[in-house]
Amino acid sequence: MTLLQSYAFAIVIGMMALFIWGKLRYDVVAMLALAASLAAGTVAVKDAFSGFSDDIVIIVASALVVSAAVARSHLIEVVLRWLIRRLRGFRVQLMVLVGTVTLLSALIKNIGALAMMMPAALKIAKKSGASPSLYLMPMAFGSLLGGLITMVGTSPNIIVSRVREEMTGEPFRMFDYAPVGLGLSAVGMVFLMFASRYLLPHDRRATASLGEAVNISDYNSEASVPADAVVVGKTIGEFLGLADGEVTVTGVIRDGTRRSVTLPEHIIREGDILQLRGQPDGLELAVAKAGLTLARQDKPQSVETKAERIGVIEAVVKATSPIIGKSAARLQLFDDQGINLVALSRSGRRMTERLGETALESGDVLLLQGSLAVLPDRIVALGLLPLAERELRLGSVRRDILPVAILAAAMGLTALGLVPVAIAFFGAALAMILTGAISAEAAYEAIEWPILVMLGALIPVSEALQTTGGTELIGDMLSAVAIGLPVWGAVALIMVVAMAVTPFLNNAATVLVMAPIAAIFADRLGLQPDAFLMAVAVGAGCDFLTPIGHQCNTLVMGPGGYRFGDYARLGAPLSLLVVAVGVPLILTVWPT
Repeated sequence: MTLLQSYAFAIVIGMMALFIWGKLRYDVVAMLALAASLAAGTVAVKDAFSGFSDDIVIIVASALVVSAAVARSHLIEVVLRWLIRRLRGFRVQLMVLVGTVTLLSALIKNIGALAMMMPAALKIAKKSGASPSLYLMPMAFGSLLGGLITMVGTSPNIIVSRVREEMTGEPFRMFDYAPVGLGLSAVGMVFLMFASRYLLPHDRRATASLGEAVNISDYNSEASVPADAVVVGKTIGEFLGLADGEVTVTGVIRDGTRRSVTLPEHIIREGDILQLRGQPDGLELAVAKAGLTLARQDKPQSVETKAERIGVIEAVVKATSPIIGKSAARLQLFDDQGINLVALSRSGRRMTERLGETALESGDVLLLQGSLAVLPDRIVALGLLPLAERELRLGSVRRDILPVAILAAAMGLTALGLVPVAIAFFGAALAMILTGAISAEAAYEAIEWPILVMLGALIPVSEALQTTGGTELIGDMLSAVAIGLPVWGAVALIMVVAMAVTPFLNNAATVLVMAPIAAIFADRLGLQPDAFLMAVAVGAGCDFLTPIGHQCNTLVMGPGGYRFGDYARLGAPLSLLVVAVGVPLILTVWPT
C-alpha cells in the first residue's frame, strides 16, 4: 500500500467515523473530507471543485424542483381523498397507501412522494382507530423500493449510471432499473401487507404537538358564493356531496340576514355567504371544488409580496393577548395588519356569529393568512402563540395536470435517448417555473442544498480512491474473499456490503465509494460490471434497519412514534428478502 493510498483510506475511514458520530452535518463532514484530501495531496488543487460541475449535481437539484412542483399540483391528493372514503379493511388500506407511494417514488424523489402521502395515511389511521405506526413505516419502506424503479427515483441510481458510463462508455438509461425495481417492489409490497400487522407495534402514537395539546377541533369559517361558482342554483345537499362530506354548513347569510336552518334541499344563490365548519384541508377542498371564496381572500395591501409568499399559520390566543374581547372587524386585521382571519376554532363549539364579528376569547385557535415575511411578527404583536405553518393555498388549489405532463415529457425524452438526463430535467425544472407550476422562490426552497454540497465535495474524494489505486486494492481483497464463490454469491456479497455501509453513510456517499469498487471487483473476476453496479444501487437504496440511514425512515419516526429498534423488526426480514430475490433477479436481467 502506497502512502497516498494510506491517506485516501484514512480520510474515508475518518469520514465514516464522523458520519457515525453524528455531531456534524453530513455536508460539513464531506467538506472536511475534501479539505483533508487536498492537504494530503490525494486530490489535486485543480480538481478540488470538479464535483460541483458534475451532471449529478444538476440532475439531483432539477429532480427535487420537479418533484416539488408535482406535489404542489394536488392532483394526487384529490385522487387520494376520493379513495380514502372508500377504503375498507387494514390490508386494502395498506395496499393502496404503500402501492401509491411506491409508484410515485419511481416518478419523483422518494422523500417527496412519502411526504405527499403521509397526511392521507394519518387520516385513514384516525378514521380507522388504528395506530399510525401500522401504516407509516411500511410506506417509508415502500418509497425506498419504489425509488429503485427509475434512474431519478433516488440519488444512488443517478450516480451508478454515471459510474457505468465511465466504465463502459454507456450509462444506465431511465428505465434500465425497472425490471429489478418492479420485481423487488412487488415482492416487498406483498411482504409489508402481511407482515406489518405482526411485526410493528399497535399502540404507538406520535408525541402530541402543541396544536394537539390545545385540542384543536373543527374550524368555523365563511365562504361567499360568486356568480361563477359551480354551486349557484344547487342545493346545500349537492354542495355537501361535492365537498366529499369534509365540511358541514352551519348557516347561510343572505341579504345581511343569517338563516340557521340549512336543510339539504335549500337552494344556494349568488351572493350567499355560507358558514362552514371543518378541518382546514377539508375547507380548502370544499371551497376549491365549489368555486367559492373562503373568508376574505384579498391580497394584503400593506405588504408588497408575491402571491406565492402568502401563507397560513395557526395561532392560539394567549390569556394576556390585547385582542381578547375584540372582533376581527373591530381590530381591522386586514386593513391595519394585512392579515386575513380565515377560520376560528373554539373548544369544539359551533359558531353562530359572523366570523368577522365574533369577539375573540383566550384559547381560541385562529387560522390566519398573510405575508410569510411579516406574519410571524404580527402574530407575536397581537399576543398570539403560533402553532404551525400550513402549506394550504386556501381557495386557490391547483389541480391541473401540467406538472405531471412536464415530468412525463422529461422522462419520455430520456427513456428514448433523445435528450441527456441532465438536460431533460433541467429543462423540466425551468418549464415548471415558467408555467407557474412552482415559483422561483419555492424552487430554490425545494432544493436540498446540503445534499448537493455533499455530492460536490465527495465526488473528488471518491475519485481519489480510484486515482491512488485504492479501489483496485479493495477490489483485489474482495476478489480474494470471493474465490470459490459462485457468481450469485459474489453479487450478493457486494449487495450486502452496500447495505451494511449505508446506515453509516448517506446512501449517495455509499454509492460514490462502493460503485467504483464494485466495478473493479467485477473486472478482477472477469465478469461484466452491470450486475455488480445494480447490486450497489439496490443495496444503497434499501436501508430498512435504522431511522438514520435514509431521510424517508427519519421522516416517519416522530409521526409513527417509532423507536430505533422498531425498524429492524420489520426491516431485517425485508432486507433478507431483498437479497434473496434481488440477486437472482439482477443476474436474470443483467447476466455476467
